[in-house]
Amino acid sequence: MPPPDGRRVRGDRRRREILAATLRVVERDGVAGVSHRSVAREAGVPTTSTTYYYATLDELLIATLTWSAEEMAASFRQVSLTPAAVARFIADAAGPHRGRTLAEYELYLLAARRPELRAAARRWISLMAEVAGPRDPVALRAVLAGLDGLLIQALIADFPPMAEDLEPVVSLLMLGG
Repeated sequence: MPPPDGRRVRGDRRRREILAATLRVVERDGVAGVSHRSVAREAGVPTTSTTYYYATLDELLIATLTWSAEEMAASFRQVSLTPAAVARFIADAAGPHRGRTLAEYELYLLAARRPELRAAARRWISLMAEVAGPRDPVALRAVLAGLDGLLIQALIADFPPMAEDLEPVVSLLMLGG
């Protein structure tokens, strides 16, 4: 097998840096703060780099939403699918990682107004279905809707919920009572 092309590796790394910077801009300033210039400044790259990889802001937002969904699913793959572990994951997302979670949901909800983002937003649901494995699709949708609701409620709470407070609700969602 030939060694990886160094230019491709650098290009992939630069794309990830730009996407991570976009998410940080959304976290700090909201979607309205995203511009090629603000993302380039955050990533520490020339503006021409952001426009080279993502010609339009829609392309940049779609790529960021898709990338963040894949990152979230990858971290969720590490979670044991027990109510206690899922509750800890939600508490962590709403506590120490609140800003990132808020930015991801802001992008996710933007898809309701921007049809071009909808496929990227739905990617989150399909990735979580892959993580959950072969389960009843109706039950899985109910669990995912419930977890989304818990995360949104946690984001608007004055104080992030503790995992032990979330566990009974997660248990009800996952086990059906």
